[in-house]
Amino acid sequence: MVDIAALGPDGEYRTHRREIIYDTGGAPVAEMSLVPKIFITRTIAAQRRTVPLSIEARRKALDSAATIFTTEKLGGLSYDRYLDLTCRISGLPTSVAAAGAQAAAAGLGTAFDAVEAAEPRGATADWRDQQAGSLWTRRGEVLAVHAPGNAPGVHGLWPQALALGLRVAIRPSRREPLTANRMVLALRQAGFRDADVAFLPTDHASADQLIAAADLALVYGGQDVVERYLHNPRVLTNGPGRTKILITAEQDWRPFLDTIVDSIAGLAGMACVNATAVLYEGDAGELANAIAQRLAAIPIDALPSSPHATADQLIRLLRNKAVGCTPLLGADQVLHDRGDGYAVLRPALHLATTPDPAIINVELPFPCAWVASWRRTDGLAPLRNSLLLNVITDDQDLVDQIVTEPTITNVYLGPVATHRSAPQVPHDGFLADFLMRNMGFIRS
Repeated sequence: MVDIAALGPDGEYRTHRREIIYDTGGAPVAEMSLVPKIFITRTIAAQRRTVPLSIEARRKALDSAATIFTTEKLGGLSYDRYLDLTCRISGLPTSVAAAGAQAAAAGLGTAFDAVEAAEPRGATADWRDQQAGSLWTRRGEVLAVHAPGNAPGVHGLWPQALALGLRVAIRPSRREPLTANRMVLALRQAGFRDADVAFLPTDHASADQLIAAADLALVYGGQDVVERYLHNPRVLTNGPGRTKILITAEQDWRPFLDTIVDSIAGLAGMACVNATAVLYEGDAGELANAIAQRLAAIPIDALPSSPHATADQLIRLLRNKAVGCTPLLGADQVLHDRGDGYAVLRPALHLATTPDPAIINVELPFPCAWVASWRRTDGLAPLRNSLLLNVITDDQDLVDQIVTEPTITNVYLGPVATHRSAPQVPHDGFLADFLMRNMGFIRS
């Protein structure tokens, strides 16, 4: 089996406490060391004492790490072997895992592009700049990351903290620890020191210690996680997306069908930027049927898989939430038995009678969406609390209302897939908005 060691400030660290990582067929494929609380505390302390590398050294190391991640043998795994194991462990389709890994590598190479786009105009990161009136400076020295396990691409975000000079400690998801491990190994091989970036697998009992010890934390999870840290200014949560598409009456939805289906099912439908609801100003029935036909034709190997127990739980939840809706691809059609204790999750699509937020905000980790008619009298209520809203309209007054709604985080105007991203486009704001602050600076 693959031996996954912790990576602390003094290199590899192997513990007596190990966790076995299984593939989707139930076969053990890796053994991962779990670090105790005291090791977490000592690692964070060592990171806080470490002076950041120069900007030039950080830039060079991040660029090198992007190449190393996709070309070198790291932790005993070639890139192809890493991808194969990632698919086997996570249940992700091969194409989705490969795209996510490329996104993670791109996040290394474009980290400086993202932080430079976030830097306020008129501010500078160097007090020696003679024009300095506002210094853009770190809010802390160490960032803890509670990483998710739904897709490799999410690891493309936190390298921006390294670009800004913070040191980073990653607690990987036990659902998929390989990407975080490979990222840290690539960064260390590229020139970052052991104390600059750490890989700290641990159990749930010790996970809070990582947040308590670090200056700032980036945490992924469901609504329960969001509410848990809602009033903690040191913690940035990435929770449910509740991403939506709105098409107004003057638009013919047919030319946009490819974009709609891709938004629902791209990335295997597992990401927060996948569309959860499609709202149409008019009779949504024909649109819903067209979407259902396209989703039903998606091949099995492009869909996620999970243990039967997890799949059964998701299907029960879907069935309960869909009461009163018209099932076009209903709960009874979701499960596709692979015959090895695991099931592929086929798409689900329901036509709701109204754009009720209690229904259209239900987000599940496979291609699952709700279609409903939207009326002007419904207003913005069905659109609120969306990480991303794709608006296909010619109504500029409506766009004015949407972009000023504080609970809508991002707006894509026109037929743009909701999972599209770029370094210069913030996800949930720029990460640098959370990591940095403006300091007044006057030179005599």
